[in-house]
Amino acid sequence: MQKKKNLRLIRLATSAIEARSANDIRSVCGGVLVQDLDVEAEIRRDVVTKRRPTKTELNAMLFGWRVVKHVKSNAIVYARADRTLGIGAGQMSRVDSSRIAIWKAQEAGLSLKGSAVASDAFFPFPDGLIAAADAGATCAIQPGGSVRDEDVIAAANEHSMAMIFTGIRHFRH
Repeated sequence: MQKKKNLRLIRLATSAIEARSANDIRSVCGGVLVQDLDVEAEIRRDVVTKRRPTKTELNAMLFGWRVVKHVKSNAIVYARADRTLGIGAGQMSRVDSSRIAIWKAQEAGLSLKGSAVASDAFFPFPDGLIAAADAGATCAIQPGGSVRDEDVIAAANEHSMAMIFTGIRHFRH
């Protein structure tokens, strides 16, 4: 017995997970923003610096990389292998996000000495990486792909940092 007029039930043949779009769609003023879903499988781990990361640094970088995926726009995460130390995001400049992450760690009384820095997108200039080194980070993980990658790599080498390029951006809006 039907209680509502014109009620129709539709049975979906596939599960909701299987039917999931390959795109992330967000509304913006006057339209929509369509982004690929960030569903990384395995990332590249291209060491681009003279110094290779230690096992401890690699674990910290990979943890930071998993966290930075969930932070929006110009995200910087300072991490150890099992915890975040400082997170900065939503700034017009990556170096400002780095400064915020450093400040948040200091406010919490956490040392960044020996930490890893993860960036959701490439460092467009060496300044963000240098800020990380000055704060105590010894390694960095980022997608790479900037026209100034060589300058950023040179800055990492000058500060004896290990750095990995993943080839994948997390940049979320």
